[in-house]
Amino acid sequence: MRIINASQVRELLPMDECIDAMDQAMRAVSAGEVSIPPRIIMPLHGTAGFLGAMPGSAGSPRIDGAKLISQHAGNPARGLPAIQGFVALFDPDNGTPRALVDGAEITGIRTAAASGLATRLLARSDARSHGILGTGVQAVTHIDAIAASRDIEETLIWGRDFSKARSLAHQQAERTGRKYRAVDSPELAAGCDIVTTVTAAAEPILMGAWIHQGTHVNLVGAHSPDSREADSELMATAFVYCDLTESLFNESGDVLIPLNEGRMDRSQIRGEIGSLAAGDIPGRQNPDEITVYKSLGITAQDLFAAQLVLEKALARDVGEEVTL
Repeated sequence: MRIINASQVRELLPMDECIDAMDQAMRAVSAGEVSIPPRIIMPLHGTAGFLGAMPGSAGSPRIDGAKLISQHAGNPARGLPAIQGFVALFDPDNGTPRALVDGAEITGIRTAAASGLATRLLARSDARSHGILGTGVQAVTHIDAIAASRDIEETLIWGRDFSKARSLAHQQAERTGRKYRAVDSPELAAGCDIVTTVTAAAEPILMGAWIHQGTHVNLVGAHSPDSREADSELMATAFVYCDLTESLFNESGDVLIPLNEGRMDRSQIRGEIGSLAAGDIPGRQNPDEITVYKSLGITAQDLFAAQLVLEKALARDVGEEVTL
């Protein structure tokens, strides 16, 4: 069995290749070629943390595995990721464990890559500016994902702590050589051609009044029926795509709240990005449409990303080989 750590995942999983892997994964999900039971999330004794177990099996290509994670909301203050764990891959013919792949790094890259796929499919071809609300790990990976999907000339970054936004803008400018600017108002970031929210907000931080016609929005941060990043005014004017329709109607406050308010109609939900990639549902219909991709995460994304990492690790002899 091969153990592949976080730095090796970063080396083996460049964003453009991960976006292509997410295209394959989401097409397989929408075609019914991946079995994914409901994920198990268990609260831990004596702490605010959780354990999560997410198995899955893909038929084409054959991939069997599971993601096992811990989630501790207080970890970022300790300098640790909020989500830690691994993706385990098994031989689909005989069940032999094949690999343990760092889960936090896989999650960070594949989540952004799925947003990159949605942006590739839905954003206007002439989109040149990107606004990010949030300054955490997902902000960094989404910078790379959106830049891999469109020719971005400037990225505006907003965070509740302006000093963090300013520091992130400086770091990314040095890292990529592109133009970044910290802004002290989310409204300024929301005026871009592409807008991405990667916050821990439970109440809206992105308002429909700020969004221009023709904008594409990636909503990434909220993952429960009673939390959301976008207000009802935005959702009332948008056409919505998701990673998995079942998850959207079970977990997405961004959609469920405006639906329950009567501000949004189900006809505005066009379907899954896998179906869009396959050409089975319509994408953007005109340059003025506001499109929204609601990300909730799905085990297939982890499995396809981890499988790509394992294949490249074996080809390059990267990672530690251990015997159980």
